Amino acid sequence: MAFTLTGDDAIQELQPSPIPEPYWVAFSSSVAKALKIPLNNDGYPQDQTWLNVLAGNSLETQSQKFSNPISTVYSGHQFGVWAGQLGDGRAILLGDIADQELQLKGAGKTRYSRMGDGRAVLRSSIREFLCSEAMHALGIPSSRALSIVGSKLPVLRETLETAAVCARIAPSFIRVGHFEHFASIQNIVRLKELADLLIEQHYPECRNIKDLYIDLFQKICARNAKLVAQWQAIGFCHGVLNSDNISALGLTIDYGPFGFLDQFQMDHICNHSDQGGRYAYHRQPQIMHWNMACLASAFIPLLELDHSEEEAQKLLTDALGEFPAIYGQAWQTLFRQKLGLSTVQDDDIQLIERLLQVMHDSRVDFTTLFRDLANVNTSKPISAIKLRNDFLDRDAIDQWLADYIDRLKAESSLDADRRQKMNAVNPKYILRNHLAQAAIEMAQRQDFSEIAKLLTILERPFDEQEQYQEYAAPPPPDLESIEVSCSS
Repeated sequence: MAFTLTGDDAIQELQPSPIPEPYWVAFSSSVAKALKIPLNNDGYPQDQTWLNVLAGNSLETQSQKFSNPISTVYSGHQFGVWAGQLGDGRAILLGDIADQELQLKGAGKTRYSRMGDGRAVLRSSIREFLCSEAMHALGIPSSRALSIVGSKLPVLRETLETAAVCARIAPSFIRVGHFEHFASIQNIVRLKELADLLIEQHYPECRNIKDLYIDLFQKICARNAKLVAQWQAIGFCHGVLNSDNISALGLTIDYGPFGFLDQFQMDHICNHSDQGGRYAYHRQPQIMHWNMACLASAFIPLLELDHSEEEAQKLLTDALGEFPAIYGQAWQTLFRQKLGLSTVQDDDIQLIERLLQVMHDSRVDFTTLFRDLANVNTSKPISAIKLRNDFLDRDAIDQWLADYIDRLKAESSLDADRRQKMNAVNPKYILRNHLAQAAIEMAQRQDFSEIAKLLTILERPFDEQEQYQEYAAPPPPDLESIEVSCSS
């Protein structure tokens, strides 16, 4: 809902920069329906003026007028280093629609663009569009994507590419970096306005709490702890967990050099620009905790409105200390579900970690392995279980399977029931990099059919979808090492 801070020190009022000869690249009819946009039989808006609005060329459709587009200022830590003032360098918030903020990414320069051109390219827009919708379908809190509008306008990245504008929605795009910004310039009035805005619109349960700001901090921490546990359970790597990319609502936002795990590697780095591996898969929980510490620092002036400095720091330190337990509980619950375990046993963590270790040692495909585990027949000998052939250390996986089957039998698990429950949480289809790359290459030849097909598949990630079996397969060897970077 509406970002209501006003004034030059918080926002820039501006118009999107038009693009020449806009055309549809992709459109999510499910997002459009959620926004109550009437559609034609092709799944695109009946009102054709939406094309120009979502391109940044107009602010008015036949039924909707966006009268006050803005970009917002924020600051943040990038790769662990304070970067100072940042802001919406290529994103312009058009306004509200159906209780969602509608933002155009790639709609031109703002005062926060620094050295950037304010544009997005077709390649990165396709990746964000597809992943936003894939994550939503997987049940992971995320911004969503309504459309991609393309243009022949040239944009220089590593090579010359063409421009695109991705329209994305979220209840709010407020991020940790917004709090860091106002705290860093010691603007307590703005800091309080921002916190009060969050409470009023998104955390109303905090209103009647005596220490409402510490309660708000705890709830933001809890949401993000649970979010990163969901990432780990699904094998998702964000790629650039800078504090300015962390949502105050616990949403996955700012899709850039992300990647879903193919061959499982605990220290997998999906971002080619992350040479030190700061944002590797196994470090994501630690880094999210670190980002919550950045938020805690920004909250100190808020708590000092009612507490001494020492009391404020203790309250925030104690609240921050709850993060590992919240994350750990969520992680255990999710991985028990992935293994089809219906009870809680003391040695479950060891069972889960042993599996992940043997998967890591053999570079087993993450998504396929958990899907295949659902088909394990507990009444047959381990030698008959096909998935064991994917492991280099046959003795290790055989021992694990024996212990797993014993664990299932101890809770009287029924194979058919377990299979159904596991297939409801372990997807068959994810947005693998090679699938996204194929859609990008076709789109660069003006063929957008593969984007639409992938969207159809990814909207039902847990279903068998027999006609699309090849989209569930791991990448062939020559496509295993597709690299993405911060320019993605």
